[in-house]
Amino acid sequence: MADATNVDAVTVIATESLSKRFPKVTALDRLSVDIGQGVTGLVGANGAGKSTMIKILLGLSPATEGRAEVLGLDVATKGSEIRERVGYMPEHDCLPPDVSATEFVVHMARMSGLPPTAARERTADTLRHVGLYEERYRPMGGYSTGMKQRVKLAQALVHDPELVLLDEPTNGLDPVGRDEMLALIRRVHTDFGISVLVTSHLLGELERTCDHVVIIDGGTLLRSSSTSDFTQAMGTLAVEVTDTDAHPDGTAALRERLTTAGVSVHAREEDGLPGAGHILLVEATGEETYDVVRDTVAGLGLGLVRMEQRRHHIAEVFRTDAAEATDASPAGTTAPPGGPAAADQAAEASAR
Repeated sequence: MADATNVDAVTVIATESLSKRFPKVTALDRLSVDIGQGVTGLVGANGAGKSTMIKILLGLSPATEGRAEVLGLDVATKGSEIRERVGYMPEHDCLPPDVSATEFVVHMARMSGLPPTAARERTADTLRHVGLYEERYRPMGGYSTGMKQRVKLAQALVHDPELVLLDEPTNGLDPVGRDEMLALIRRVHTDFGISVLVTSHLLGELERTCDHVVIIDGGTLLRSSSTSDFTQAMGTLAVEVTDTDAHPDGTAALRERLTTAGVSVHAREEDGLPGAGHILLVEATGEETYDVVRDTVAGLGLGLVRMEQRRHHIAEVFRTDAAEATDASPAGTTAPPGGPAAADQAAEASAR
């Protein structure tokens, strides 16, 4: 297998030259990566090969080439054993509408081999953990999207797995619902010691939640490293202030005043990153820069929300790595027929 990226953690997933090809598209292309314990984010655009990889790891779809192991078990020959020890939360809605959450999760617990009494006890505990205890007897057809996502998470956890694979768990959720789901995912590891592989196309989610991030694009590995490596500190201050009646655009007022004072101010945080348009980037030349910014904010009568050394966002690293990968491609190389989005569509059709 590939050399472990996180040498301090036991490897729970390892792939070596893993490929999955369909007649008109390549979903995974010689992917080699090791994933350790903790919360790991698998990020890529829709169609990048994330769902295809999960199906292979569960032993539900055979690889075209290469090999993979989950918890030390070969996915090609030990699929049923892997599924006994791993929880899986699918991306798409798959819940029977006329069944209660309790009935459904108990059924899934029994399918995992738990005896009846233990299945009922584990179901009650798990539904309490995901915040559905009071609603556990209602038919799931009347549940909101957020409640349905919590049921899917509960059934993935009910048999006390060593690892859970969560495929786009925040799909369809509003910002509050996403934050709550991400907090639950983090607690799966911190409270219960269960390792997590969570897929998402939203980079900011993984930056806040994961210990480690694996980025794939078009089925190939762009980068695999700890979240802290992605978000190294820069010699720039990120300053966020409140608006006032006197200064309806507090950020613009602060920028103008700092520029007049001779402080080097960069453009506002670019679109597409958290806080776009509301965070001012100030070049820090020393400790005195902090004093100048603080005094200027006070002089304008603005509220200082935060002033901290800015860190790279994963989104920026992703753009840089993707650009470098494109530049390094041989001249004349074209994308697979149907584009990257066709990869997981082909995988879905194959699974059916």
